[in-house]
Amino acid sequence: MSPTIEAVDITVFKIPLDEPESDGTLTWHATQVVVAEPVAAGVRGLGFTYAPRACRALAQDVLLPVVIGRPAEDVVGTWHAMVKAVRNAGRPGVASAAIAALDLALWDLKAKLHQQPLCRLLGQARPSAPIYGSGGFTSLTDEQLAAQFSHWAHDQHIPRVKMKIGESWGSNPERDLARVELARGVIGDNVELFVDANGGYTRKQAVRVARRLDELGVVWFEEPVSSDDLDGLRAIRLMIDPDVAAGEYGYDLNYFEKMCSAGAVDVLQADVTRCAGVTEWLRAAAVAAAHNLQISGHCAPSAHLHVACAVPNLRHLEYFADHVRADHLLFDGVVEPVDGALTPADRPGLGLSLKADGIDRFRVEP
Repeated sequence: MSPTIEAVDITVFKIPLDEPESDGTLTWHATQVVVAEPVAAGVRGLGFTYAPRACRALAQDVLLPVVIGRPAEDVVGTWHAMVKAVRNAGRPGVASAAIAALDLALWDLKAKLHQQPLCRLLGQARPSAPIYGSGGFTSLTDEQLAAQFSHWAHDQHIPRVKMKIGESWGSNPERDLARVELARGVIGDNVELFVDANGGYTRKQAVRVARRLDELGVVWFEEPVSSDDLDGLRAIRLMIDPDVAAGEYGYDLNYFEKMCSAGAVDVLQADVTRCAGVTEWLRAAAVAAAHNLQISGHCAPSAHLHVACAVPNLRHLEYFADHVRADHLLFDGVVEPVDGALTPADRPGLGLSLKADGIDRFRVEP
């Protein structure tokens, strides 16, 4: 008989950055992590999302009443119960992120109860997941950008890197292009170069920029315009050579289906810490496959690794600088890249645990 969920601890951590960081349309000063730890039969699960502290309040008020007391084995059933519970609160945004932390934690708990790595419990489709180094913020100096990309490409031998463009809502495209040219010079011709405008350009501006990006060998153009502009994404995709990608702001299956059926992307992105967890991410991957598309995990490499290794149509995972830093500060068991890929450790669940020491300074009290 399956043990039941006895309790769930929700903790918020806030990790300040050394200096503010920016992309094309936003500036941030810290990385905030909401950690969920359900307990059953003396075993503690671990899941998390990178989201506001409001996730904790919503989880405690709306989600935990339907989670506690449910069978630990019935993760999918508990996921459906959580989705039903947020009907009046609204599924997108904070609610979906809170569900994601709990769903990831419940899958981790189930895998630990079975003494299996999560990827094996889900049905492993590949031994490892290719990654790309991701950062290159518009706020970095040229020297900082060069150092970051040199580290990924030459020290860690990651064969793909991504940088931010679209500075200040696309108001400085010449600087964008100059930085891309600098990056290409640093990484050389044998490393794939990706860019992400975070929806900062207008449609025709994105096409004009893309034509010059093509000369620099850019092969991936993420969110050239807003991800809500499906017609614009499709029009741009048909006019340029780099793959167009979007989907990181998808919170439910309908969003991903609409994006794929609109022909808006060459690769679908989905974020397991936003789209209500492993349960929905697997379904998003199936939607992409039904449209003959690959899926790419947005940010959160430690959260994505096991579920990514359970789908056959994976393109890669985003090895996002801020989340890699936060993961190393908070968790033991974080996997390091080898030859441009992450390989799940042969440990139960996600293979992660909260550090015993040094994390209280990041804890956000209720």
